[in-house]
Amino acid sequence: MTNSNTGQVAAQPEGMQSIVADWSSDQRAFKNVSWGKAMMWIFLLSDTFIFSCFLLSYMTVRMSTTIPWPNSSEIFALSFGGEPIPLILIAIMTFILITSSGTMVLAVNYGYRKDRAKTAILLLITAAFGASFVGMQVFEWTKLIVEEGVRPWFNPFGAPQFGSTFFMITGFHGFHVSVGVIFLIIIARKVWRGDFDKGTRGFFTSRQGRYEIVETMGLYWHFVDLVWVFIFAFFYLW
Repeated sequence: MTNSNTGQVAAQPEGMQSIVADWSSDQRAFKNVSWGKAMMWIFLLSDTFIFSCFLLSYMTVRMSTTIPWPNSSEIFALSFGGEPIPLILIAIMTFILITSSGTMVLAVNYGYRKDRAKTAILLLITAAFGASFVGMQVFEWTKLIVEEGVRPWFNPFGAPQFGSTFFMITGFHGFHVSVGVIFLIIIARKVWRGDFDKGTRGFFTSRQGRYEIVETMGLYWHFVDLVWVFIFAFFYLW
């Protein structure tokens, strides 16, 4: 602050000077954090707000409706040998997605070791798990729409809001998984070709010898898996 009488700059408190210095310089506020990784964290933060709004809306609708909510154990059951098994498909989907987080961790690990073959293979395995998850979700949607007659505006099992909230939230999550699968395949192809070792110019290629994009992709994939845990708890276990 400038003193109008003396023309001198008034000294700021030491604590305030420290805060101003930190937040006025991205070198200090985000030291050793690349631009791509920082942008991914910001994107995931914004996506967290969106999914939180969706799940809060779902809880509000479910607790406020006067019409009975459908029993998830009955709707999402599959019959084997004539006996319905509750949530068996959902349990398999959850296991697959959680397992894919493990393969993604290994891919990041081998990426920083610059082991191209293992990194690419693990990325493709992760993508295969994600594609399997999406395929099972398509089967689940088909069963609900074709066999059960559930629609976004109609539900023969009870509260009509069930269809709209279910298709909106699981569809939005499935879209995230599908996009992740596409990008995993793209990154795996670039790793296999050695683009990160040679510093080949193009999309998602950072400086020569750096595999940071693999870790950035891992942040996205772990976020998608974590969101599914909440969806699983709210939709299928509640």
